[in-house]
Parts: sequence; C-alpha cells; structure tokens
Amino acid sequence: MESQNLRPGHLTAHQTARLLGVSLDAVRQLVRRGQLQRSGGTPRQPWYAAQDVAALAAKRRTPASA
Repeated sequence: MESQNLRPGHLTAHQTARLLGVSLDAVRQLVRRGQLQRSGGTPRQPWYAAQDVAALAAKRRTPASA
C-alpha cells in the first residue's frame, strides 16, 4: 500500500523501484550499500528524494569509464 501523505518531491519505495527498473529488494540493497538514502516516511514505508533517485538512475545509465 502506498503512502497517502507523500511530501512533494519524494517517491515511495515502489515508485523508486519502478523508476530504477529494479525490485523492492534491490532498492533496500542500494540503501544498505549507501548508494541511496531514505528521506522520510516510516521504516516500513520509506520515502526517497526524487532528486536523489533521478541522479542514481542517470548514474546507472551512464557506462563506466574504463
């Protein structure tokens, strides 16, 4: 169930997973690895800053320089 009181500029875990093209478990792993930070919500229904998610999505699309 998605949060009803989502602050502007924030995304739910489900929305974040959809935008990144990953599973909810992968979103949790990104948080554990320090690649994404929660910015509100509750422990069971975290929110993520839309700007942070967009930056991570852009970073993941860019091929690594070798």
